[in-house]
Amino acid sequence: MKIKFNPNLDFQRDAIDSVTRVFEGQEEGTSRFTVSALPEEGMFSNTEGVGNRLKLLEEDILKNVQSIQIENGLRPDEILNEGLDFTIEMETGTGKTYVYLRSMFELHEKYGFSKFIIVVPSVAIREGVYKSLEMTEEHFNQLYDNTPYDYFIYDSDKLGQVRNFATSQHLQIMVINIDAFRRSFTNPDLEKKANIIHRSHDRMNGQKPIEYIQSTNPIVIIDEPQSVDTTNKSAKAIESLNPLCTFRYSATHIDEYHMLYKLDSVDAYERKLVKQIEVAGVQVDDAHNKAFIEVHDVSNKKGSPEATISFDQFKDGKVKRVKRRVSHGADLFEYSGGREVYDGYIISELYAEQGNEYVRFSNDIFVKKGEVIGGVDEDTLKRLQIKKTIEEHLDKELRLRPRGIKVLSLFFIDRVANYRKYDDDGNQLNGKYAQMFEEEYRKLITLPKYNQLFEGVDKDTIANQVHDGYFSIDTKGRGSSKQEFFVDTSGSTLADGDAYNLIMKDKERLLDLDTKLKFIFSHSTLREGWDNPNVFQICTLNETNSTIKKRQEIGRGLRIAVDQDGERVYGFDVNTLTVMANESYEDFAKELQKEIEKEEGIKFGVVEEHSFANIPVFDEEGERKNLGVEQSAKIYKHFREHDYIDKRGKIQDKLRLDIKSDVVSVPKEVEEQKAQITSLLRKLAGKLNIKNADDKREVKLNKQVLLDDDFKQLWDKIKYKTTYRVDFDSEKLIENCAKALRDQLRVSKARFQYRVGLLDKDRGGVHHELKKEQVQTYDATDFPLPDILTILQDETQLTRKSIAKMLVDSGRLSSFTNNPQKFIEQALGIIKSEMRMVIVDGIKYQKIGDDHFYAQELFESEELFGYLDKNMMKAEKSVFDHVVYDSDIERNFAKAFEDNDGVELYAKLPAWFKVDTPLGSYNPDWAVVYENNGDKKLYFVVETKGSLFSDALRATEKAKIDCGRQHFKALDSGVAYEVADDFDRFLDVAEE
Repeated sequence: MKIKFNPNLDFQRDAIDSVTRVFEGQEEGTSRFTVSALPEEGMFSNTEGVGNRLKLLEEDILKNVQSIQIENGLRPDEILNEGLDFTIEMETGTGKTYVYLRSMFELHEKYGFSKFIIVVPSVAIREGVYKSLEMTEEHFNQLYDNTPYDYFIYDSDKLGQVRNFATSQHLQIMVINIDAFRRSFTNPDLEKKANIIHRSHDRMNGQKPIEYIQSTNPIVIIDEPQSVDTTNKSAKAIESLNPLCTFRYSATHIDEYHMLYKLDSVDAYERKLVKQIEVAGVQVDDAHNKAFIEVHDVSNKKGSPEATISFDQFKDGKVKRVKRRVSHGADLFEYSGGREVYDGYIISELYAEQGNEYVRFSNDIFVKKGEVIGGVDEDTLKRLQIKKTIEEHLDKELRLRPRGIKVLSLFFIDRVANYRKYDDDGNQLNGKYAQMFEEEYRKLITLPKYNQLFEGVDKDTIANQVHDGYFSIDTKGRGSSKQEFFVDTSGSTLADGDAYNLIMKDKERLLDLDTKLKFIFSHSTLREGWDNPNVFQICTLNETNSTIKKRQEIGRGLRIAVDQDGERVYGFDVNTLTVMANESYEDFAKELQKEIEKEEGIKFGVVEEHSFANIPVFDEEGERKNLGVEQSAKIYKHFREHDYIDKRGKIQDKLRLDIKSDVVSVPKEVEEQKAQITSLLRKLAGKLNIKNADDKREVKLNKQVLLDDDFKQLWDKIKYKTTYRVDFDSEKLIENCAKALRDQLRVSKARFQYRVGLLDKDRGGVHHELKKEQVQTYDATDFPLPDILTILQDETQLTRKSIAKMLVDSGRLSSFTNNPQKFIEQALGIIKSEMRMVIVDGIKYQKIGDDHFYAQELFESEELFGYLDKNMMKAEKSVFDHVVYDSDIERNFAKAFEDNDGVELYAKLPAWFKVDTPLGSYNPDWAVVYENNGDKKLYFVVETKGSLFSDALRATEKAKIDCGRQHFKALDSGVAYEVADDFDRFLDVAEE
C-alpha cells in the first residue's frame, strides 16, 4: 500500500498560501555568484552558483504580513522587529511536514526561490522528514509537472552534495540536524573543534562548506524550533546559514516570530482534523496498608531545603492521601495521625541538587524525586495497563478491520531491559513487559468475542509475532563475535540512526493488514519524530509516574487513520485515541489544559481586541474585505462597557446568557455582522454551566414581621440554649456493636479502578465525561497488621476489653487480614454510630439559664442570597422578604405557609440557630405562629422531612430529631415540636 496525499485540504492550502503571500509582488529571479572549482576539476574551471534573490522592500513585506494576519484572525504586527522570521503553528497530526514541503514548491513556482534548508533537532525527525520527501515524490511530480528537484540529508563525508546544492539551477532541499553545524569557532586555534561544515577544507579549495551555503541565501525551514533554536549557540548557527528568511513550524512554539498561520489544538479538534482522545486511568482504591510516600520535589529556594511529599493521613476515622510541604525533622508518624506504618519515618536529610533530589528518613530509607514507595506492586499495575491496552486494541480491531484499517498500539518504557534482555551467550530473551504482554494476549484472544479476529491463526504462537521493540543498537565485538545490544538513549544522537531507518522506511508496510506486527514497544526515542496514522492506543509503562508532557504523549497518535487504499478515513467514529495514563482522566484533562494554555498561548474563555478583525464584510460591488483591527477594538470596548468581559477579556456570565438568548449587544455600525460575531463568541465562551446572574437576589429583612408581638413571644419561648448529659448501658452497647458489625461490615480487598473518560476541547477549555468504569481486585498480602485494639481505643475511648468482645462476637475478624486499614475504618464508623444511638437513648437536656440564648437581633446580621425560580421565593409572612429553600418539600411548605389563612407568620430558622447533640449540631427547619379558630395562638417548631417512617430516615438524622424533641421539651415553653412530611399533616396537628 501507499499513503495518498490530498492536495485540496483547505486548512493546508491556507497555511501554504499564508507563506507564499509574504512575498506577493516579488519578481521571479535568481542571484548568481562564483563557486570555486574542486581540485580534481582543474585549476581554472570555476562554476557559477545559483541563489535566492529578494527584491521586495521590507515595508511591502510588512503590508503583506499584516493582511495575512488579519485574514487568519491573528494580531497584526506593527513592525518587522524580528526581521524576516516567521511562525506557522499547526497541531500535531495535521500535516505540518507536508505543508512546508509543498510551500517550497509553491515558492519556487511563484518566485523562483530554489534553495531551501530544513533544520531539525534530532535524528528521529531528520529521518522522518527524509521519509516524507520519499513518500511525496510522486505526488509533487504530478502537482508541479515534474519540476526537477533534489533532496538529501547533509553528510559531512559527502561535501560534494553541498557544492551541488550551491551550483544546481534546480530546486534544492537540504535536511540537516542542528548538531551538525552548531559548533563554530572563529579562533583558528579552535577550528578543529568546530563542526566540519565550519572548517576550511582542501577538497573545497580551502573554503568552508558553510560559505557555499551562505552564498545561496537559502530559505530556512525550522522543524520543531522549540527543540532547535533553544540556545544562543543555536541562534548563531541559524544566522550562520545567511538565510533570506526563516519559517518556523511547530505545534508548540516557545518564541513566536511574526505569526502567519495558527491551527491550534482546539481548532484541529473542532474541525475533526485529528483524533479525539479518551483517557484510561488505572487507580487503586482502599490500599492504605503500607507506608505510602511520593516525593514531588525538593528545593532550596528559601535558604533551607524543603520538599513536597504525599503520604496517607488518618483523620476523622478515615485514611486520605494528602500532599504537604515538609522540612528537616518532620515526623510522618505524627503527620499521618499516629499510623504505625510510619513509625521511624523522620526526615533526616533533604538533598536538593538538581537532577539528584531525594528525601532520606531516619530509618535510612530514601526516596528520589518522582519516586513512590509503599504503593501497589508496580508489576501488578503495569500488567493491568498492558492487559487493558490489549483489550482496547482488540475491541478496535473488531470495528476497524472490516473497514480495512490496521490498528497499532504504542508502548513507551523507561528501560529497554524491561522489554528485551540477553543471556550470557548473547541470546535475546523477553524482558518482564514482553512476558506480561504475551501472557495477557494469550488469555484475551481466547474470549469468544474475538474469535473472528483469529480464524485460521495458531493462537499458541501468535502472541510473540504481534509485538516488537524499536530501540537504539549498540554493537560490540568484531567479526563472528560481534553482538548487538539495545540501549537507552534520548533519540537525539547518531547512535539511534539504524533503529529509526527501520521504523521510517517500513511505515507503509506496517500499515498492511498482512503484517503481523501490531504492538510496538519503544524507549523514549519515539516520543518525537516518529508517527504513524494508525496508532490508536498509547500506553506509558514508566517505573515511576510519567514526566512526559501530555501533549507530547498524545502527539504520536493524533493523526487521522489510513485504510488499505492509503486514503484518510475521517470521523470520530473511527478516530479515537486511547491514552493509558498513570493518573485519573480528570487529572489528565486538567494538566492537558494547562499545557495547552502555556505552550499554545490559548486563553480559554477570553476575547482579545483583534478577535473580530477577520470577520468578512462585503462592499456594494460584492468584494470581500475584513472588519479590520479598528472595528474589532471598538467591539471589544463595547463589550467592556456592557460588562460582557472583564479587563483581561475574560467572558462573563452576562455575555453567556445573552449568547444563549441570542440577544448580544453589538455596536450599531457592525449590526449586519452580529450573527458572525455571536457565532465567534459562542466558540470562545465554551460549554460552561452557568446560573442566571441577573436572577441573583439578596434576601432582605422584613422588619414588620420581625417586630410583631407574636413573633417576639415565639422567639422568647424558643431562644434559650440547653446542655445535655447521657447515661447508657455498656453491655447493651457491646451487644449492639457486635450485631451491627456482623450485619454491616463488608471489607473487600484493595481494588484497581479502571475508568475511561472522553475528552472534549473547545474555547472554553478541556472538558471530560466518564465513558466506562470497571473494577478488578488487587490481591496483596505483603503488609503489616496494625494494632487494631489500640487504634479503636484511641478513637472511641472505649476499653480494649469492650472492643475485643465486640470484634470477637461479631464473627467478622477473619476479614481483617483482607484489608486491615479498610476494616478499621468501617469498624470505627459502625461502632461510633452505635455509640451515638445508645447515647441518644439515654440523653437528658436541661436549660442552661436565662442568660444563655440566641438574640433576636442576630436576624439583622445575616446575609442571604438566592436565585429566583431556582432556590428562593417571595414571602409576605416571613421574617425575610424571600424564603431560600433547600428542597422541594421546603418550597412547598413555604408556599403553604403563605397561602394558609391560619398561619400568622413564620421563619425559616437561620443556620446559626443550633441545638447541640452528641451527633453534631442540629438546625430545625421552621418556627410558626398559627391561629386556631380565631381565638388561640399556637407556637410551633416544625421539622419537615420527605418521609416519617423511621426506616426511611438515616439513623443519624432520626437521632438528631429525637435530640431536638428532648431539647424543646426541656425548655418547658409550651411550644409544640412537630415532624411533618407535608403541610396537611401539620394542619392535622395544629387543628386538633
